[in-house]
Amino acid sequence: MKVAIIGIGNVGSGLALALGKTNHQVFVVDRHGGLEASAKLKEQGVKVEGADIATAVGQADLVIISTFYNAVAELAQQADFSGKIVIDVSNPVTADFSALQVGHTSSAAEEIAKLLPGAKVVKAFNTIFAQHYATGLKVSGQPLQTFVATDDENARQAVKGLAEDIGLKVIEAGPLANARYLEPLGFLNIQLGYVFGHGTGIAPQWLGV
Repeated sequence: MKVAIIGIGNVGSGLALALGKTNHQVFVVDRHGGLEASAKLKEQGVKVEGADIATAVGQADLVIISTFYNAVAELAQQADFSGKIVIDVSNPVTADFSALQVGHTSSAAEEIAKLLPGAKVVKAFNTIFAQHYATGLKVSGQPLQTFVATDDENARQAVKGLAEDIGLKVIEAGPLANARYLEPLGFLNIQLGYVFGHGTGIAPQWLGV
Protein backbone atom coordinates (compact mmCIF):
# COMPACT_ATOMS: atom_id res chain seq x y z
CA MET A 1 0.00 0.00 0.00
CA LYS A 2 1.13 3.56 -0.69
CA VAL A 3 0.86 5.69 2.45
CA ALA A 4 1.23 9.47 2.74
CA ILE A 5 1.96 10.97 6.15
CA ILE A 6 1.16 14.68 6.34
CA GLY A 7 2.91 16.39 9.23
CA ILE A 8 6.26 15.12 10.48
CA GLY A 9 6.17 16.17 14.09
CA ASN A 10 6.59 13.64 16.88
CA VAL A 11 3.59 11.50 15.93
CA GLY A 12 4.12 11.74 12.17
CA SER A 13 7.80 10.88 12.51
CA GLY A 14 6.95 7.98 14.78
CA LEU A 15 4.46 6.57 12.32
CA ALA A 16 6.93 7.04 9.47
CA LEU A 17 9.59 5.24 11.50
CA ALA A 18 7.28 2.27 12.11
CA LEU A 19 5.72 2.12 8.65
CA GLY A 20 9.06 2.67 6.90
CA LYS A 21 10.18 -0.71 8.23
CA THR A 22 7.28 -2.50 6.52
CA ASN A 23 6.65 -3.30 2.87
CA HIS A 24 4.42 -0.25 2.44
CA GLN A 25 5.64 2.64 0.32
CA VAL A 26 5.71 5.72 2.56
CA PHE A 27 5.69 9.40 1.54
CA VAL A 28 6.35 12.08 4.16
CA VAL A 29 5.00 15.59 3.74
CA ASP A 30 5.90 18.82 5.50
CA ARG A 31 6.07 22.47 4.49
CA HIS A 32 9.45 21.85 2.83
CA GLY A 33 8.50 18.94 0.60
CA GLY A 34 9.50 16.33 3.15
CA LEU A 35 13.11 16.30 1.96
CA GLU A 36 14.82 17.03 5.27
CA ALA A 37 12.42 14.79 7.19
CA SER A 38 12.92 11.89 4.78
CA ALA A 39 16.70 12.28 4.97
CA LYS A 40 16.63 12.04 8.78
CA LEU A 41 14.39 8.98 8.67
CA LYS A 42 16.60 7.28 6.08
CA GLU A 43 19.53 7.74 8.46
CA GLN A 44 17.56 5.57 10.88
CA GLY A 45 17.30 2.81 8.31
CA VAL A 46 13.73 3.29 7.13
CA LYS A 47 12.40 3.54 3.59
CA VAL A 48 10.50 6.78 3.01
CA GLU A 49 10.25 9.41 0.29
CA GLY A 50 9.77 13.16 0.69
CA ALA A 51 7.05 14.80 -1.38
CA ASP A 52 4.81 17.85 -1.56
CA ILE A 53 1.25 17.38 -0.39
CA ALA A 54 -0.44 17.26 -3.79
CA THR A 55 1.99 14.65 -5.13
CA ALA A 56 1.90 12.49 -2.02
CA VAL A 57 -1.88 12.49 -1.69
CA GLY A 58 -2.28 11.92 -5.41
CA GLN A 59 -0.16 8.77 -5.33
CA ALA A 60 -1.32 7.42 -1.96
CA ASP A 61 -3.96 4.82 -1.25
CA LEU A 62 -4.10 5.92 2.38
CA VAL A 63 -3.31 9.30 3.95
CA ILE A 64 -2.43 9.85 7.60
CA ILE A 65 -3.06 13.40 8.79
CA SER A 66 -0.80 14.01 11.77
CA THR A 67 -1.00 17.79 11.89
CA PHE A 68 -2.89 19.80 14.47
CA TYR A 69 -6.64 19.54 14.00
CA ASN A 70 -6.91 23.25 13.14
CA ALA A 71 -4.58 22.82 10.15
CA VAL A 72 -6.85 20.47 8.21
CA ALA A 73 -9.00 23.19 6.64
CA GLU A 74 -5.88 24.52 4.92
CA LEU A 75 -4.76 21.04 3.86
CA ALA A 76 -8.14 20.44 2.23
CA GLN A 77 -7.34 23.24 -0.23
CA GLN A 78 -3.93 21.86 -1.19
CA ALA A 79 -4.72 18.36 -2.47
CA ASP A 80 -7.52 16.17 -3.77
CA PHE A 81 -8.50 13.68 -1.07
CA SER A 82 -11.41 12.20 -3.03
CA GLY A 83 -11.50 8.42 -2.82
CA LYS A 84 -8.62 8.28 -0.33
CA ILE A 85 -8.67 6.53 3.02
CA VAL A 86 -7.76 9.27 5.51
CA ILE A 87 -6.69 8.49 9.07
CA ASP A 88 -7.19 11.26 11.60
CA VAL A 89 -4.82 10.79 14.55
CA SER A 90 -5.58 14.11 16.24
CA ASN A 91 -6.81 14.98 19.70
CA PRO A 92 -8.35 18.45 19.30
CA VAL A 93 -6.98 19.97 22.49
CA THR A 94 -7.05 23.68 23.24
CA ALA A 95 -3.85 25.71 23.07
CA ASP A 96 -3.36 25.47 26.84
CA PHE A 97 -4.13 21.70 26.89
CA SER A 98 -6.97 22.26 29.36
CA ALA A 99 -9.89 20.94 27.29
CA LEU A 100 -11.06 19.67 23.91
CA GLN A 101 -12.14 22.09 21.20
CA VAL A 102 -14.78 19.69 19.86
CA GLY A 103 -16.94 17.21 21.74
CA HIS A 104 -20.31 15.78 22.80
CA THR A 105 -22.19 16.40 19.54
CA SER A 106 -19.27 16.06 17.12
CA SER A 107 -15.58 15.20 16.97
CA ALA A 108 -12.45 16.27 15.14
CA ALA A 109 -12.78 13.23 12.90
CA GLU A 110 -16.36 14.05 11.93
CA GLU A 111 -15.46 17.68 11.24
CA ILE A 112 -12.53 16.54 9.09
CA ALA A 113 -14.92 14.28 7.16
CA LYS A 114 -16.98 17.38 6.38
CA LEU A 115 -13.86 19.18 5.13
CA LEU A 116 -12.88 16.17 2.97
CA PRO A 117 -16.29 15.02 1.66
CA GLY A 118 -14.91 12.60 -0.91
CA ALA A 119 -12.59 10.81 1.53
CA LYS A 120 -13.16 7.75 3.71
CA VAL A 121 -12.20 9.09 7.13
CA VAL A 122 -11.02 6.80 9.92
CA LYS A 123 -10.19 7.64 13.53
CA ALA A 124 -7.16 5.68 14.78
CA PHE A 125 -3.81 5.97 16.60
CA ASN A 126 -4.94 8.96 18.70
CA THR A 127 -4.44 7.18 22.05
CA ILE A 128 -0.77 6.28 21.41
CA PHE A 129 2.02 8.58 22.57
CA ALA A 130 4.60 9.26 19.86
CA GLN A 131 7.41 7.85 21.99
CA HIS A 132 6.01 4.32 21.70
CA TYR A 133 6.79 4.12 17.97
CA ALA A 134 10.52 4.09 18.68
CA THR A 135 10.26 1.48 21.45
CA GLY A 136 8.32 -1.32 19.78
CA LEU A 137 4.70 -0.33 20.51
CA LYS A 138 4.51 -2.51 23.61
CA VAL A 139 4.05 -1.98 27.35
CA SER A 140 5.21 -4.73 29.70
CA GLY A 141 5.64 -6.98 26.68
CA GLN A 142 2.04 -6.55 25.53
CA PRO A 143 1.18 -4.95 22.15
CA LEU A 144 -0.51 -1.57 22.40
CA GLN A 145 -4.07 -1.27 21.21
CA THR A 146 -5.46 1.19 18.71
CA PHE A 147 -9.16 1.90 18.45
CA VAL A 148 -10.51 2.19 14.90
CA ALA A 149 -13.75 4.02 14.13
CA THR A 150 -15.14 4.64 10.64
CA ASP A 151 -18.30 4.40 8.55
CA ASP A 152 -16.54 2.57 5.70
CA GLU A 153 -15.82 -1.13 6.18
CA ASN A 154 -13.19 -1.34 3.45
CA ALA A 155 -11.34 1.54 5.06
CA ARG A 156 -11.63 -0.16 8.45
CA GLN A 157 -10.01 -3.33 7.13
CA ALA A 158 -7.24 -1.39 5.39
CA VAL A 159 -6.38 0.52 8.58
CA LYS A 160 -6.63 -2.66 10.64
CA GLY A 161 -4.07 -4.31 8.36
CA LEU A 162 -1.79 -1.28 8.49
CA ALA A 163 -1.91 -1.18 12.30
CA GLU A 164 -1.24 -4.89 12.62
CA ASP A 165 1.73 -4.57 10.25
CA ILE A 166 3.46 -2.28 12.77
CA GLY A 167 2.62 -4.53 15.72
CA LEU A 168 -0.54 -3.00 17.17
CA LYS A 169 -3.63 -4.84 18.32
CA VAL A 170 -6.77 -3.40 16.75
CA ILE A 171 -10.00 -2.83 18.66
CA GLU A 172 -12.82 -2.16 16.23
CA ALA A 173 -14.70 0.82 17.68
CA GLY A 174 -17.74 1.16 15.44
CA PRO A 175 -18.82 4.16 13.36
CA LEU A 176 -16.93 7.41 12.92
CA ALA A 177 -19.28 9.10 15.42
CA ASN A 178 -17.58 7.06 18.14
CA ALA A 179 -14.58 9.33 17.69
CA ARG A 180 -16.57 11.51 20.12
CA TYR A 181 -15.50 9.03 22.79
CA LEU A 182 -12.06 8.12 21.48
CA GLU A 183 -10.87 11.73 21.47
CA PRO A 184 -11.71 12.27 25.18
CA LEU A 185 -9.86 9.00 25.85
CA GLY A 186 -6.85 10.40 24.02
CA PHE A 187 -7.15 13.63 26.01
CA LEU A 188 -7.30 11.70 29.29
CA ASN A 189 -4.14 9.86 28.26
CA ILE A 190 -2.45 13.24 27.65
CA GLN A 191 -3.60 14.49 31.04
CA LEU A 192 -2.35 11.38 32.82
CA GLY A 193 0.96 11.46 30.99
CA TYR A 194 1.84 15.14 31.13
CA VAL A 195 -0.30 16.82 33.80
CA PHE A 196 -0.40 14.07 36.43
CA GLY A 197 3.17 12.93 35.90
CA HIS A 198 2.80 9.36 34.66
CA GLY A 199 4.98 10.04 31.61
CA THR A 200 4.68 8.91 28.02
CA GLY A 201 5.27 5.22 28.65
CA ILE A 202 1.58 4.70 29.39
CA ALA A 203 -1.28 3.70 27.08
CA PRO A 204 -4.99 2.87 27.47
CA GLN A 205 -5.75 -0.85 27.03
CA TRP A 206 -9.12 -2.63 26.89
CA LEU A 207 -8.70 -5.97 28.66
CA GLY A 208 -10.56 -9.09 27.61
CA VAL A 209 -11.27 -7.90 24.08
